[in-house]
Amino acid sequence: MYIRFTKMHGLGNDFVVIDAVTQAVTMTDKLARRLADRNTGIGCDQILLVEPPTRPDVDFKYRIFNADGSEVAQCGNGARCFAKFVRDRRLTGKSLLSVETHAGILQLSIDDQQNYTAALGIPNFEPAQIPFEAEQCALTYVIETGEQSVDVAALSLGNPHAVLQVHDIQQAPVELLGPLLESHSRFPERVNVGFMALVTRHEINLRVYERGAGETQACGSGACAAAVAGITQDLLDSPVKVNLPGGSLTITWLGEEQPVSVTGPATTVYQGRIRL
Repeated sequence: MYIRFTKMHGLGNDFVVIDAVTQAVTMTDKLARRLADRNTGIGCDQILLVEPPTRPDVDFKYRIFNADGSEVAQCGNGARCFAKFVRDRRLTGKSLLSVETHAGILQLSIDDQQNYTAALGIPNFEPAQIPFEAEQCALTYVIETGEQSVDVAALSLGNPHAVLQVHDIQQAPVELLGPLLESHSRFPERVNVGFMALVTRHEINLRVYERGAGETQACGSGACAAAVAGITQDLLDSPVKVNLPGGSLTITWLGEEQPVSVTGPATTVYQGRIRL
C-alpha cells in the first residue's frame, strides 16, 4: 500500500503533510516515527494529518504527531502549512478556514500576498490548565534544574510552553536546559521551551526546544508564547516580530482574553509516495 504525502516547512520547521480526506490513512505512533525518521523515512519534525470534519461548522479536522510518535494539539507553523496544503490540493477554495483540533477550533486565513495567519486561541495562564505544578498563577516561576535555578513564564496555547529570557540566543544553553525543562517533573505533559532575547519592544530573537522533537528551526506556537509572555511582563508591545533560526514571524496579541495570531510563510518542498 502506498500513501501520497507532501513535504512542507514553515521557516525550516518541517512537516510531512498527509491528505486523509481523499485517501485512507490510519496514523499510529509507530507509523509517525517511521515517517519522521530522517535516515530511513521521509524525515520531519512533525506529521500533519488532514481529515474530514466531525462537525458541521468546520471545514477540516487537523491532527499533529511529533517525530517521537506522540500526538499534540497545536502547531503554529504547521497550521500555516495546513492552510497552504488544502488550498494547493484544491480541497477547498476558501481564504478563511475553521479547523477542528484537539485544542479547539483553529481559524486560518490567507491574504492576497499569500501570507498565512493562524489564530491560535486565547492564552491560558492557569497552572492546572497548562498543565504546570504551582500553588498559584504568577508572571514567572522559579524552577530548579539540578544545581541551577531559572525564571520561566508558563502558559498554554493548546500545548504547554515555558519561556525564559536570555541575553543572547546564540550563547543560550538550549542543548543543556532544553531537555531538562522539557521533561521537568513540574510539567507532567512535558513542555516546549523558548529562549527569548529582547531586541526592542516590538522585536525579539528566539530559539525553541520542542517537546518530542528537540530544537527546531522555528516554532509558531513557541513564537506566540514568547511574545505573549513578554507582553504580560511589560517587556514587549504588539505586534511583535520574532526572529527564529529559520526566519521571522509576526505575532499579534491585544491582551487578556484575546486570541493570539501568528503570520508568516508556508513552503512546499516536494510531493511523493511512500510504501507502508
